[in-house]
Amino acid sequence: MSWFKKIFNKEEKETLDQGLEKSNRGFFEKISKAVVGKSKVDDEVLDDLEEILISSDVGAATTIKIIERIEERVARDKYVGTDELDKILREEITGLLLQNPHAGTGNIDHSKKPYVIMVVGVNGVGKTTTIGKLAHQFKSEGKSVVLGAADTFRAAAVDQLVIWSERVGVPVVKQGMGSDPASVAFDTVQSAVANQADVVIIDTAGRLHNKVNLMNELTKIKRVMQKVIPDAPHEILLVLDGSTGQNAFEQAKQFTAATEVSALAVTKLDGTAKGGVVIGISDQFQIPVKYIGVGEKMTDLQLFNGEQFVDSFFTRK
Repeated sequence: MSWFKKIFNKEEKETLDQGLEKSNRGFFEKISKAVVGKSKVDDEVLDDLEEILISSDVGAATTIKIIERIEERVARDKYVGTDELDKILREEITGLLLQNPHAGTGNIDHSKKPYVIMVVGVNGVGKTTTIGKLAHQFKSEGKSVVLGAADTFRAAAVDQLVIWSERVGVPVVKQGMGSDPASVAFDTVQSAVANQADVVIIDTAGRLHNKVNLMNELTKIKRVMQKVIPDAPHEILLVLDGSTGQNAFEQAKQFTAATEVSALAVTKLDGTAKGGVVIGISDQFQIPVKYIGVGEKMTDLQLFNGEQFVDSFFTRK
C-alpha cells in the first residue's frame, strides 16, 4: 500500500509540475532578466522583483510582505547573492502559505455524515466541473455522494450537473428550471440522510448580481438545509478561476462578504501564467485554498499542498 501511495503521489506531483509550467516559465524568464549582470540582491533587484511578483498576480499586499521579508534577510546577512534569490523566495513564500491557520486542511470531517458542501462562485469559473471532479474523488475513496442541482436559473447548469453525475455514477437531485434553489437543497439533503450518503455537494447560482440578493439567497439555502441537518453546510467552497488573475481577488471579496466561505478551489491553473494568484489569495483572505485544478482529467483536481505548490512554482526547469 505504501509503495502504491508513493507512486500515486509522484504522479500527482508530475501533474502539478505540468499544470504550473506556464506560471513557472514566465516567472523565471522575468527573474533571469532582472538579475542578469548582477551578483548582489540590492534595492534595484528588489524593485524589479516587486514588479515581477505583482505582474504574476501575487497581489500588491502579499508582494509587499514578501519583499519586506527578503529585505530583512538582506539587512541581517549584509550580503545576499542573486544566485540565492530562488531559494530565499521559495522559503519566504512557503512560510507565508504555512502561516494560514488552516493550511493543509484534509478532505472532509468524517464525524459529519452526511458531510454537506455548498459550492459557490460566478458562472464560468469551472464550478460544475469542480463538483464533478470532487464527486469522482470522493467516490474513488469509497464514499457515497449525492449532488444537488440548486442552480435553477440556468437550464445548462442543471444539464451539465446531470452529465457529470452520469459520468461519475452518482445520483443527482433536481427540479425544473426556475424552481426555488432552497427547495432543491432541502430535497437533496433529505435524500442523502434517507440513503445514508457520506457526502452531499450542492451547486448554487453563479450570478454576482447584487451582494444583498446573493447573501439572502445563500442564507435561505443554508437555513432550509438546517431543518434536516442542523449544522449544515459543513463547508462553503468558493470556486475561483485562476486564469482571471486579479478578477479572482475581486470575486473572493464579493463572496466572502456575502457568505461564510470556509474553503477555496482555484481552477484552470494549467492554462495560465497567473499561478501566483494562489499565493496572494491564500495570504490575503486567510481562507484555506483546499483544491487546485491543474488539468482537464477527472483526477486533475488536487488537494492543495503549499509546500508542493511552491516547489513546482519555484523549481527551474
